[in-house]
Amino acid sequence: MYAHRVRITIHVKPGAARARVGGSHDGALLVAVQQRAVDGAATQAALDALAAALGCRNREVTLVSGARSRRKIVDVPDGLTSDIERL
Repeated sequence: MYAHRVRITIHVKPGAARARVGGSHDGALLVAVQQRAVDGAATQAALDALAAALGCRNREVTLVSGARSRRKIVDVPDGLTSDIERL
């Protein structure tokens, strides 16, 4: 488990043809998910997709703010900084 955390901003694109993590939208990491923005399904899918892209556990990616917005702030383990930059 990582002791320190890094906050990053993501932009969620719900209803995409396929899930993918990469690129940017207004300075935020773009996370496209297939789920629609209904009852938090797209948010959870985005957190899960980000965890998979970073190679960490789902529970290690936590939502800080933006539960009802496309723009979200999330905490990720700080040991993954190079992986974040790669995306």
